[in-house]
Amino acid sequence: MATAAVTAAARGAGARAVTALRDGCRTAARGRSRTGPTRPLCTAPGTAPDMKRYLWERYREAKRSTEELVPSIMNNLLNPDAIFSNNEMSLSDIEIYGFDYDYTLVFYSKHLHTLIFNAARDLLINEHRYPVEIRKYEYDPNFAIRGLHYDVQRAVLMKIDAFHYIQLGTVYRGLSVVPDEEVIEMYEGSHVPLEQMSDFYGKSSGNTMKQFMDIFSLPEMTLLSCVNEYFLKNNIDYEPVHLYKDVKDSIRDVHTKGIMYRAIEADIEKYICYAEQTRAVLAKLADHGKKMFLITNSPSSFVDKGMRYIVGKDWRDLFDVVIVQAEKPNFFNDKRRPFRKVNEKGVLLWDKIYKLQKGQIYKQGNLYEFLKLTGWRGSKVLYFGDHIYSDLADLTLKHGWRTGAIIPELRSELKTMNTEQYIQTVAWLQTLTGLLEQMQGNDQRFLQCPVWELVPHRPEPHVLPAAPVTVCRHLHGVPELPAELRRQPHLLPPAYPTAARAARLV
Repeated sequence: MATAAVTAAARGAGARAVTALRDGCRTAARGRSRTGPTRPLCTAPGTAPDMKRYLWERYREAKRSTEELVPSIMNNLLNPDAIFSNNEMSLSDIEIYGFDYDYTLVFYSKHLHTLIFNAARDLLINEHRYPVEIRKYEYDPNFAIRGLHYDVQRAVLMKIDAFHYIQLGTVYRGLSVVPDEEVIEMYEGSHVPLEQMSDFYGKSSGNTMKQFMDIFSLPEMTLLSCVNEYFLKNNIDYEPVHLYKDVKDSIRDVHTKGIMYRAIEADIEKYICYAEQTRAVLAKLADHGKKMFLITNSPSSFVDKGMRYIVGKDWRDLFDVVIVQAEKPNFFNDKRRPFRKVNEKGVLLWDKIYKLQKGQIYKQGNLYEFLKLTGWRGSKVLYFGDHIYSDLADLTLKHGWRTGAIIPELRSELKTMNTEQYIQTVAWLQTLTGLLEQMQGNDQRFLQCPVWELVPHRPEPHVLPAAPVTVCRHLHGVPELPAELRRQPHLLPPAYPTAARAARLV
Protein backbone atom coordinates (compact mmCIF):
# COMPACT_ATOMS: atom_id res chain seq x y z
CA MET A 1 0.00 0.00 0.00
CA ALA A 2 2.58 2.53 1.11
CA THR A 3 5.11 1.24 -1.40
CA ALA A 4 2.59 1.77 -4.16
CA ALA A 5 2.00 5.34 -3.02
CA VAL A 6 5.67 6.29 -3.08
CA THR A 7 6.23 4.45 -6.35
CA ALA A 8 3.24 6.22 -7.86
CA ALA A 9 4.67 9.58 -6.84
CA ALA A 10 8.08 8.69 -8.24
CA ARG A 11 6.56 7.24 -11.37
CA GLY A 12 4.54 10.42 -11.76
CA ALA A 13 7.77 12.37 -11.75
CA GLY A 14 9.23 10.06 -14.36
CA ALA A 15 6.10 10.25 -16.47
CA ARG A 16 6.15 14.04 -16.37
CA ALA A 17 9.79 14.03 -17.40
CA VAL A 18 9.16 11.70 -20.32
CA THR A 19 6.08 13.65 -21.40
CA ALA A 20 8.08 16.85 -21.35
CA LEU A 21 10.73 15.23 -23.50
CA ARG A 22 8.20 13.91 -25.98
CA ASP A 23 6.55 17.31 -26.34
CA GLY A 24 9.62 19.13 -27.53
CA CYS A 25 11.67 18.61 -24.38
CA ARG A 26 9.63 21.14 -22.42
CA THR A 27 10.37 20.59 -18.75
CA ALA A 28 8.05 21.61 -15.93
CA ALA A 29 9.75 22.03 -12.61
CA ARG A 30 8.82 23.98 -9.49
CA GLY A 31 6.11 25.91 -11.28
CA ARG A 32 8.43 27.12 -14.08
CA SER A 33 8.54 25.96 -17.67
CA ARG A 34 11.12 26.29 -20.36
CA THR A 35 10.89 25.29 -23.96
CA GLY A 36 13.87 23.98 -25.82
CA PRO A 37 14.30 23.68 -29.56
CA THR A 38 12.76 20.67 -31.20
CA ARG A 39 15.45 18.13 -31.91
CA PRO A 40 15.36 16.03 -35.05
CA LEU A 41 15.00 12.36 -34.26
CA CYS A 42 17.45 11.22 -36.91
CA THR A 43 19.63 13.99 -38.21
CA ALA A 44 21.38 11.54 -40.50
CA PRO A 45 19.26 8.38 -40.79
CA GLY A 46 21.20 5.20 -40.62
CA THR A 47 24.30 6.57 -38.92
CA ALA A 48 25.08 5.20 -35.47
CA PRO A 49 26.82 8.31 -34.06
CA ASP A 50 23.75 10.53 -34.63
CA MET A 51 21.40 7.99 -33.07
CA LYS A 52 23.68 7.51 -30.11
CA ARG A 53 23.96 11.29 -29.61
CA TYR A 54 20.18 11.61 -29.76
CA LEU A 55 19.72 8.89 -27.14
CA TRP A 56 22.24 10.54 -24.83
CA GLU A 57 20.43 13.87 -25.16
CA ARG A 58 17.14 12.28 -24.21
CA TYR A 59 18.82 10.49 -21.31
CA ARG A 60 20.43 13.65 -19.90
CA GLU A 61 17.21 15.64 -20.28
CA ALA A 62 15.31 12.98 -18.34
CA LYS A 63 18.01 12.99 -15.67
CA ARG A 64 17.74 16.77 -15.19
CA SER A 65 13.96 16.68 -15.12
CA THR A 66 13.92 13.97 -12.45
CA GLU A 67 16.41 15.83 -10.25
CA GLU A 68 14.25 18.97 -10.44
CA LEU A 69 11.10 17.08 -9.49
CA VAL A 70 12.51 15.26 -6.44
CA PRO A 71 12.08 18.27 -4.06
CA SER A 72 8.35 18.42 -4.82
CA ILE A 73 8.03 14.73 -3.93
CA MET A 74 9.91 15.36 -0.68
CA ASN A 75 7.17 17.81 0.29
CA ASN A 76 4.56 15.03 0.19
CA LEU A 77 6.02 12.33 2.40
CA LEU A 78 3.97 9.44 3.75
CA ASN A 79 2.90 9.36 7.39
CA PRO A 80 4.43 6.26 9.07
CA ASP A 81 1.49 6.18 11.51
CA ALA A 82 -1.22 6.41 8.86
CA ILE A 83 -3.87 3.82 7.99
CA PHE A 84 -3.76 2.73 4.36
CA SER A 85 -6.80 1.44 2.53
CA ASN A 86 -6.86 -0.97 -0.41
CA ASN A 87 -10.60 -0.64 -0.87
CA GLU A 88 -13.42 1.75 -0.09
CA MET A 89 -15.21 1.15 3.19
CA SER A 90 -17.51 3.15 5.43
CA LEU A 91 -17.04 2.44 9.13
CA SER A 92 -20.70 3.30 9.65
CA ASP A 93 -21.50 0.02 7.87
CA ILE A 94 -19.35 -2.04 10.26
CA GLU A 95 -21.36 -3.59 13.08
CA ILE A 96 -18.92 -6.24 14.35
CA TYR A 97 -15.20 -5.92 15.07
CA GLY A 98 -12.96 -8.97 15.42
CA PHE A 99 -9.37 -9.20 16.63
CA ASP A 100 -6.47 -11.58 16.78
CA TYR A 101 -4.44 -11.41 20.00
CA ASP A 102 -0.70 -11.70 19.35
CA TYR A 103 0.75 -8.70 17.50
CA THR A 104 -2.75 -7.27 17.02
CA LEU A 105 -4.18 -6.35 20.42
CA VAL A 106 -0.91 -7.14 22.18
CA PHE A 107 2.56 -6.17 21.00
CA TYR A 108 5.73 -7.70 22.37
CA SER A 109 9.10 -6.19 23.16
CA LYS A 110 12.37 -7.06 21.44
CA HIS A 111 13.12 -9.50 24.27
CA LEU A 112 10.52 -12.03 23.09
CA HIS A 113 12.35 -13.19 19.96
CA THR A 114 15.55 -13.57 21.96
CA LEU A 115 13.60 -15.72 24.42
CA ILE A 116 12.21 -17.95 21.64
CA PHE A 117 15.62 -18.27 19.96
CA ASN A 118 17.43 -19.21 23.18
CA ALA A 119 14.74 -21.66 24.28
CA ALA A 120 14.65 -23.43 20.89
CA ARG A 121 18.46 -23.51 20.73
CA ASP A 122 18.58 -25.17 24.16
CA LEU A 123 15.96 -27.72 23.07
CA LEU A 124 18.15 -28.62 20.09
CA ILE A 125 21.05 -29.25 22.46
CA ASN A 126 19.19 -31.01 25.27
CA GLU A 127 16.58 -33.02 23.38
CA HIS A 128 17.96 -33.42 19.85
CA ARG A 129 21.61 -33.85 20.93
CA TYR A 130 23.02 -31.04 18.82
CA PRO A 131 26.56 -29.83 19.66
CA VAL A 132 26.71 -27.61 22.74
CA GLU A 133 28.93 -25.23 20.76
CA ILE A 134 25.87 -23.81 18.98
CA ARG A 135 25.05 -22.08 22.26
CA LYS A 136 27.60 -19.41 21.31
CA TYR A 137 25.20 -18.11 18.64
CA GLU A 138 22.86 -15.34 19.75
CA TYR A 139 19.75 -13.91 18.19
CA ASP A 140 20.32 -11.11 15.68
CA PRO A 141 17.13 -9.04 15.20
CA ASN A 142 18.51 -7.54 11.98
CA PHE A 143 19.24 -10.80 10.18
CA ALA A 144 15.85 -11.84 8.76
CA ILE A 145 12.52 -10.33 7.75
CA ARG A 146 9.10 -11.87 7.25
CA GLY A 147 8.25 -13.37 3.88
CA LEU A 148 11.59 -15.05 3.15
CA HIS A 149 11.76 -18.52 1.62
CA TYR A 150 13.90 -21.39 2.86
CA ASP A 151 15.01 -24.16 0.52
CA VAL A 152 14.76 -27.17 2.81
CA GLN A 153 16.93 -29.47 0.71
CA ARG A 154 19.67 -26.97 -0.12
CA ALA A 155 19.61 -25.20 3.27
CA VAL A 156 19.56 -21.68 1.84
CA LEU A 157 17.43 -18.70 2.88
CA MET A 158 16.37 -16.19 0.25
CA LYS A 159 13.94 -13.55 -0.90
CA ILE A 160 11.67 -14.50 -3.81
CA ASP A 161 9.50 -11.90 -5.51
CA ALA A 162 5.85 -12.16 -6.54
CA PHE A 163 6.86 -13.57 -9.94
CA HIS A 164 8.85 -16.40 -8.31
CA TYR A 165 12.24 -14.90 -9.17
CA ILE A 166 15.05 -15.19 -6.64
CA GLN A 167 16.37 -11.77 -5.69
CA LEU A 168 20.09 -12.16 -6.26
CA GLY A 169 22.16 -10.88 -3.38
CA THR A 170 19.60 -12.04 -0.80
CA VAL A 171 20.50 -15.75 -0.80
CA TYR A 172 22.19 -16.94 2.41
CA ARG A 173 23.74 -20.27 3.27
CA GLY A 174 24.26 -20.14 6.98
CA LEU A 175 25.24 -16.56 7.78
CA SER A 176 27.08 -15.94 4.49
CA VAL A 177 25.80 -14.62 1.17
CA VAL A 178 25.82 -17.10 -1.70
CA PRO A 179 27.46 -15.61 -4.84
CA ASP A 180 25.03 -14.81 -7.66
CA GLU A 181 26.83 -17.13 -10.06
CA GLU A 182 26.42 -20.07 -7.70
CA VAL A 183 22.72 -19.30 -7.21
CA ILE A 184 22.11 -19.20 -10.96
CA GLU A 185 23.95 -22.48 -11.42
CA MET A 186 22.12 -24.07 -8.50
CA TYR A 187 18.64 -23.18 -9.79
CA GLU A 188 19.51 -23.11 -13.50
CA GLY A 189 18.57 -19.46 -13.55
CA SER A 190 16.81 -17.32 -10.98
CA HIS A 191 13.22 -18.54 -11.39
CA VAL A 192 11.61 -21.02 -8.99
CA PRO A 193 8.75 -23.12 -10.48
CA LEU A 194 5.35 -22.92 -8.82
CA GLU A 195 5.34 -26.60 -7.87
CA GLN A 196 8.40 -26.06 -5.67
CA MET A 197 6.85 -23.20 -3.70
CA SER A 198 5.05 -23.50 -0.37
CA ASP A 199 1.28 -23.59 -0.31
CA PHE A 200 -1.16 -20.74 0.26
CA TYR A 201 -0.56 -20.75 4.02
CA GLY A 202 3.23 -20.79 3.77
CA LYS A 203 3.52 -24.50 4.59
CA SER A 204 5.99 -26.59 2.63
CA SER A 205 3.47 -29.43 1.98
CA GLY A 206 6.25 -31.72 0.79
CA ASN A 207 7.70 -29.06 -1.52
CA THR A 208 11.25 -27.80 -1.21
CA MET A 209 10.44 -24.16 -0.42
CA LYS A 210 9.03 -23.03 2.92
CA GLN A 211 7.87 -19.43 3.31
CA PHE A 212 8.07 -17.78 6.72
CA MET A 213 5.15 -15.36 7.11
CA ASP A 214 4.59 -15.29 10.86
CA ILE A 215 6.30 -12.72 13.08
CA PHE A 216 7.17 -15.56 15.46
CA SER A 217 9.14 -17.20 12.61
CA LEU A 218 11.95 -14.62 12.76
CA PRO A 219 13.81 -16.54 15.50
CA GLU A 220 13.29 -19.76 13.53
CA MET A 221 14.98 -18.38 10.41
CA THR A 222 17.87 -17.05 12.46
CA LEU A 223 18.34 -20.33 14.34
CA LEU A 224 18.28 -22.34 11.10
CA SER A 225 20.98 -20.12 9.64
CA CYS A 226 23.13 -20.23 12.79
CA VAL A 227 23.12 -24.03 13.01
CA ASN A 228 23.81 -24.28 9.28
CA GLU A 229 26.72 -21.90 9.78
CA TYR A 230 28.16 -24.04 12.57
CA PHE A 231 28.02 -27.24 10.52
CA LEU A 232 29.56 -25.56 7.48
CA LYS A 233 32.35 -23.85 9.39
CA ASN A 234 33.30 -27.10 11.11
CA ASN A 235 33.00 -29.29 7.98
CA ILE A 236 30.32 -31.45 9.59
CA ASP A 237 28.34 -33.55 7.14
CA TYR A 238 24.61 -33.28 7.81
CA GLU A 239 21.22 -33.76 6.17
CA PRO A 240 19.53 -30.34 5.65
CA VAL A 241 16.04 -31.86 5.77
CA HIS A 242 16.68 -33.29 9.24
CA LEU A 243 18.05 -29.97 10.45
CA TYR A 244 14.98 -28.11 9.20
CA LYS A 245 12.63 -30.57 10.92
CA ASP A 246 14.54 -30.45 14.22
CA VAL A 247 14.58 -26.66 14.32
CA LYS A 248 10.92 -26.52 13.34
CA ASP A 249 10.00 -28.97 16.12
CA SER A 250 12.06 -27.04 18.67
CA ILE A 251 10.37 -23.75 17.80
CA ARG A 252 6.98 -25.47 17.99
CA ASP A 253 7.79 -26.93 21.40
CA VAL A 254 8.66 -23.50 22.76
CA HIS A 255 4.99 -22.67 22.17
CA THR A 256 3.20 -25.98 22.77
CA LYS A 257 5.14 -26.89 25.91
CA GLY A 258 4.33 -23.52 27.40
CA ILE A 259 7.95 -22.33 27.68
CA MET A 260 7.20 -18.98 26.06
CA TYR A 261 3.88 -18.49 27.84
CA ARG A 262 5.31 -19.16 31.30
CA ALA A 263 8.23 -16.81 30.73
CA ILE A 264 5.95 -13.97 29.61
CA GLU A 265 3.51 -14.49 32.48
CA ALA A 266 6.42 -14.46 34.95
CA ASP A 267 7.68 -11.06 33.72
CA ILE A 268 4.83 -9.52 31.79
CA GLU A 269 6.20 -5.98 31.90
CA LYS A 270 9.43 -7.11 30.22
CA TYR A 271 7.78 -8.84 27.29
CA ILE A 272 4.48 -7.01 26.66
CA CYS A 273 4.45 -3.40 25.47
CA TYR A 274 1.78 -1.53 27.38
CA ALA A 275 -0.46 0.63 25.18
CA GLU A 276 -3.02 2.71 27.04
CA GLN A 277 -4.92 3.52 23.83
CA THR A 278 -5.96 -0.14 23.45
CA ARG A 279 -8.46 0.15 26.29
CA ALA A 280 -9.74 3.46 24.95
CA VAL A 281 -10.37 2.09 21.45
CA LEU A 282 -12.19 -1.03 22.68
CA ALA A 283 -14.28 0.97 25.14
CA LYS A 284 -15.27 3.46 22.45
CA LEU A 285 -16.43 0.69 20.13
CA ALA A 286 -18.47 -0.86 22.93
CA ASP A 287 -20.01 2.50 23.86
CA HIS A 288 -21.19 2.91 20.26
CA GLY A 289 -22.98 -0.43 20.36
CA LYS A 290 -20.48 -2.38 18.27
CA LYS A 291 -20.13 -6.13 18.78
CA MET A 292 -16.60 -7.43 19.36
CA PHE A 293 -14.96 -10.84 19.36
CA LEU A 294 -11.48 -12.28 19.90
CA ILE A 295 -10.07 -15.32 18.06
CA THR A 296 -6.55 -16.41 18.98
CA ASN A 297 -4.32 -19.47 18.93
CA SER A 298 -2.94 -18.64 22.38
CA PRO A 299 -4.18 -20.44 25.53
CA SER A 300 -6.79 -19.07 27.90
CA SER A 301 -4.68 -18.22 30.97
CA PHE A 302 -2.03 -16.53 28.84
CA VAL A 303 -4.59 -14.34 27.05
CA ASP A 304 -6.33 -13.49 30.31
CA LYS A 305 -3.16 -12.23 31.99
CA GLY A 306 -2.11 -10.23 28.95
CA MET A 307 -5.51 -8.59 28.53
CA ARG A 308 -5.70 -7.79 32.23
CA TYR A 309 -2.37 -6.00 31.87
CA ILE A 310 -3.21 -3.87 28.82
CA VAL A 311 -7.02 -3.49 29.14
CA GLY A 312 -8.01 -4.23 32.72
CA LYS A 313 -9.64 -6.90 34.87
CA ASP A 314 -12.99 -6.35 33.17
CA TRP A 315 -11.66 -6.94 29.66
CA ARG A 316 -14.12 -9.79 29.00
CA ASP A 317 -17.04 -7.40 29.50
CA LEU A 318 -15.97 -5.62 26.32
CA PHE A 319 -16.07 -8.75 24.12
CA ASP A 320 -19.19 -10.61 23.05
CA VAL A 321 -17.26 -13.77 22.08
CA VAL A 322 -13.78 -14.99 23.11
CA ILE A 323 -12.20 -18.02 21.41
CA VAL A 324 -8.78 -19.37 22.44
CA GLN A 325 -6.54 -22.10 20.99
CA ALA A 326 -8.47 -21.77 17.74
CA GLU A 327 -5.69 -23.42 15.72
CA LYS A 328 -5.88 -20.99 12.83
CA PRO A 329 -5.82 -21.39 9.85
CA ASN A 330 -7.66 -24.71 10.43
CA PHE A 331 -10.31 -22.76 12.31
CA PHE A 332 -11.37 -21.11 9.06
CA ASN A 333 -11.57 -24.30 6.98
CA ASP A 334 -12.20 -27.37 9.17
CA LYS A 335 -15.94 -27.85 9.80
CA ARG A 336 -15.53 -30.89 12.04
CA ARG A 337 -14.29 -29.34 15.29
CA PRO A 338 -17.01 -28.16 17.72
CA PHE A 339 -16.57 -25.47 20.35
CA ARG A 340 -15.78 -26.36 23.96
CA LYS A 341 -16.44 -24.11 26.94
CA VAL A 342 -13.58 -23.31 29.32
CA ASN A 343 -14.52 -22.65 32.97
CA GLU A 344 -12.85 -20.16 35.30
CA LYS A 345 -10.24 -22.73 36.34
CA GLY A 346 -9.30 -23.48 32.74
CA VAL A 347 -11.03 -26.87 32.72
CA LEU A 348 -12.69 -27.98 29.48
CA LEU A 349 -16.40 -28.81 29.77
CA TRP A 350 -18.26 -31.38 27.68
CA ASP A 351 -21.50 -29.42 27.26
CA LYS A 352 -22.87 -29.09 23.75
CA ILE A 353 -22.68 -25.46 22.66
CA TYR A 354 -25.94 -23.98 21.38
CA LYS A 355 -25.00 -20.34 21.87
CA LEU A 356 -21.79 -18.33 22.25
CA GLN A 357 -22.35 -16.31 25.41
CA LYS A 358 -20.76 -13.04 26.46
CA GLY A 359 -18.31 -13.35 29.33
CA GLN A 360 -17.49 -16.99 28.54
CA ILE A 361 -14.34 -18.40 26.96
CA TYR A 362 -14.47 -21.08 24.26
CA LYS A 363 -11.77 -23.30 22.81
CA GLN A 364 -11.22 -24.60 19.25
CA GLY A 365 -14.40 -24.66 17.15
CA ASN A 366 -14.60 -23.57 13.53
CA LEU A 367 -15.68 -20.54 11.55
CA TYR A 368 -18.75 -22.19 10.02
CA GLU A 369 -20.18 -23.01 13.44
CA PHE A 370 -19.21 -19.51 14.56
CA LEU A 371 -21.19 -17.95 11.70
CA LYS A 372 -24.16 -20.20 12.43
CA LEU A 373 -24.27 -19.35 16.14
CA THR A 374 -23.70 -15.60 15.78
CA GLY A 375 -25.12 -14.71 12.37
CA TRP A 376 -22.18 -12.34 11.84
CA ARG A 377 -21.72 -12.54 8.10
CA GLY A 378 -20.49 -10.53 5.17
CA SER A 379 -19.19 -6.99 4.92
CA LYS A 380 -20.62 -5.83 8.25
CA VAL A 381 -17.69 -7.63 9.95
CA LEU A 382 -14.19 -6.10 10.16
CA TYR A 383 -11.47 -8.45 11.43
CA PHE A 384 -7.90 -7.44 12.33
CA GLY A 385 -4.90 -9.77 12.27
CA ASP A 386 -1.16 -9.80 11.58
CA HIS A 387 -0.88 -12.90 9.36
CA ILE A 388 -1.99 -12.22 5.78
CA TYR A 389 -2.70 -15.88 5.01
CA SER A 390 -3.76 -17.50 8.29
CA ASP A 391 -5.77 -14.55 9.62
CA LEU A 392 -7.13 -12.60 6.69
CA ALA A 393 -7.14 -14.19 3.24
CA ASP A 394 -9.84 -16.84 3.75
CA LEU A 395 -12.11 -14.43 5.59
CA THR A 396 -12.09 -12.04 2.66
CA LEU A 397 -12.09 -14.51 -0.22
CA LYS A 398 -14.54 -17.07 1.16
CA HIS A 399 -16.77 -15.17 3.56
CA GLY A 400 -16.74 -11.54 2.45
CA TRP A 401 -15.50 -10.12 5.74
CA ARG A 402 -13.66 -6.84 5.74
CA THR A 403 -10.12 -7.29 7.02
CA GLY A 404 -7.35 -5.11 8.40
CA ALA A 405 -3.69 -6.16 8.37
CA ILE A 406 -1.56 -5.11 11.34
CA ILE A 407 1.97 -4.80 9.92
CA PRO A 408 4.51 -3.63 12.54
CA GLU A 409 7.33 -3.51 9.97
CA LEU A 410 5.52 -0.90 7.91
CA ARG A 411 6.59 2.01 10.11
CA SER A 412 10.32 1.45 9.57
CA GLU A 413 9.74 0.73 5.87
CA LEU A 414 7.94 4.05 5.45
CA LYS A 415 10.70 5.92 7.23
CA THR A 416 13.18 4.46 4.76
CA MET A 417 10.92 5.31 1.83
CA ASN A 418 10.72 8.91 3.02
CA THR A 419 14.48 9.41 2.76
CA GLU A 420 15.79 11.56 -0.07
CA GLN A 421 18.12 8.82 -1.29
CA TYR A 422 15.26 6.34 -1.68
CA ILE A 423 13.02 8.85 -3.46
CA GLN A 424 15.80 9.86 -5.86
CA THR A 425 16.56 6.23 -6.69
CA VAL A 426 12.93 5.22 -7.27
CA ALA A 427 12.14 8.37 -9.25
CA TRP A 428 15.10 7.80 -11.54
CA LEU A 429 14.26 4.12 -12.00
CA GLN A 430 10.69 5.02 -12.96
CA THR A 431 11.95 7.70 -15.34
CA LEU A 432 14.23 5.19 -17.06
CA THR A 433 11.35 2.73 -17.35
CA GLY A 434 9.14 5.39 -18.92
CA LEU A 435 11.92 6.43 -21.26
CA LEU A 436 12.35 2.86 -22.45
CA GLU A 437 8.61 2.49 -22.92
CA GLN A 438 8.29 5.63 -24.99
CA MET A 439 11.22 4.87 -27.23
CA GLN A 440 10.11 1.30 -27.78
CA GLY A 441 6.47 1.85 -28.51
CA ASN A 442 5.10 5.37 -28.40
CA ASP A 443 7.40 7.42 -30.60
CA GLN A 444 6.52 6.45 -34.16
CA ARG A 445 9.03 8.91 -35.56
CA PHE A 446 11.77 7.08 -33.73
CA LEU A 447 10.56 3.71 -35.00
CA GLN A 448 10.85 4.96 -38.57
CA CYS A 449 14.62 5.33 -38.20
CA PRO A 450 16.61 2.48 -39.81
CA VAL A 451 17.98 1.40 -36.44
CA TRP A 452 18.63 -2.17 -37.55
CA GLU A 453 21.75 -0.87 -39.21
CA LEU A 454 23.11 0.09 -35.77
CA VAL A 455 23.21 -3.48 -34.46
CA PRO A 456 26.21 -5.39 -35.85
CA HIS A 457 24.90 -8.84 -34.87
CA ARG A 458 21.15 -8.48 -34.70
CA PRO A 459 18.76 -11.35 -33.92
CA GLU A 460 16.39 -12.72 -36.51
CA PRO A 461 13.55 -10.28 -37.34
CA HIS A 462 10.89 -12.58 -35.92
CA VAL A 463 12.50 -12.47 -32.46
CA LEU A 464 12.10 -8.77 -31.67
CA PRO A 465 11.21 -5.49 -33.34
CA ALA A 466 14.22 -3.44 -34.31
CA ALA A 467 13.79 -0.43 -32.04
CA PRO A 468 13.74 -2.15 -28.64
CA VAL A 469 17.02 -3.94 -29.28
CA THR A 470 18.78 -0.76 -30.36
CA VAL A 471 17.46 1.33 -27.49
CA CYS A 472 18.39 -1.26 -24.90
CA ARG A 473 21.81 -1.71 -26.46
CA HIS A 474 22.56 2.00 -26.16
CA LEU A 475 21.06 2.43 -22.71
CA HIS A 476 23.02 -0.57 -21.47
CA GLY A 477 26.09 1.52 -22.04
CA VAL A 478 24.84 4.22 -19.67
CA PRO A 479 26.76 3.75 -16.39
CA GLU A 480 23.90 5.00 -14.19
CA LEU A 481 21.46 2.37 -15.44
CA PRO A 482 20.70 0.29 -12.32
CA ALA A 483 22.56 -2.99 -12.26
CA GLU A 484 19.36 -4.78 -11.30
CA LEU A 485 17.81 -3.89 -14.66
CA ARG A 486 20.85 -5.08 -16.54
CA ARG A 487 21.08 -8.30 -14.58
CA GLN A 488 17.40 -9.07 -13.94
CA PRO A 489 15.15 -7.74 -16.70
CA HIS A 490 12.13 -9.37 -15.05
CA LEU A 491 12.24 -6.55 -12.49
CA LEU A 492 10.82 -4.21 -15.11
CA PRO A 493 7.08 -3.63 -14.57
CA PRO A 494 4.90 -6.24 -16.32
CA ALA A 495 3.40 -3.52 -18.50
CA TYR A 496 6.66 -3.45 -20.44
CA PRO A 497 7.29 -6.99 -21.70
CA THR A 498 9.11 -5.64 -24.75
CA ALA A 499 11.72 -3.96 -22.58
CA ALA A 500 12.25 -7.13 -20.60
CA ARG A 501 12.65 -9.26 -23.69
CA ALA A 502 15.00 -6.77 -25.30
CA ALA A 503 17.21 -6.56 -22.24
CA ARG A 504 17.81 -10.31 -22.36
CA LEU A 505 19.26 -10.01 -25.85
CA VAL A 506 21.71 -7.25 -25.06
